Amino acid sequence: MGQISVEKNVAGIEGLCVITPAVHGDNRGYFMETYSQRDMEEAGLNMVFVQDNQSMSAKGVLRGLHFQKQYPQTKLVRVIKGAVFDVAVDLRSDSATYGKWYGIVLTEENKKQFLIPRGFAHGFLVLSDTAEFCYKCDDFYHPNDEGGLAWNDPEIGISWPQVTGTYPGSASAAGYTLEDGTALNLSQKDQLWKGIRDTFSFHG
Repeated sequence: MGQISVEKNVAGIEGLCVITPAVHGDNRGYFMETYSQRDMEEAGLNMVFVQDNQSMSAKGVLRGLHFQKQYPQTKLVRVIKGAVFDVAVDLRSDSATYGKWYGIVLTEENKKQFLIPRGFAHGFLVLSDTAEFCYKCDDFYHPNDEGGLAWNDPEIGISWPQVTGTYPGSASAAGYTLEDGTALNLSQKDQLWKGIRDTFSFHG
């Protein structure tokens, strides 16, 4: 399969994939193919990506959980500097794993990539001093189409590494820190999302 290995349906969640590229290194450094449409198609992954995004975040920043309502996106995410804990939550109403989450540590050292299909919420927590995060999308960004879920919704029950604090009944970051005392840092908008039961009535 060329330059990647693909673990499909991770944690029993259909469509979620962890992709590990082949890294060719010696005492000069390393080389790897970060994306090959041919290798993806050979693995049965036929999405066409149309946009690349990159962000930088400081330690303790938690972004998410986000999804697109009318224009869902498949995302292929990776970290080029630092480390994050990356999470996907299945929001497909007809899925046997609706509401189930999976998380993976992505780092500049392990070079793993996480493929998140359409129909999932996505978020990540920065574990290093800073992290640079890159992702491909198979649809363009549409303003005003973003939805979200509370990052700490007890019904979903994400086990965020290094996070300490007591659930206050909302998505507020108040009182939450990492184990080293770094305050959890969420946008104002991300602290207002509701839980999965209040957001989606068809499973309520």
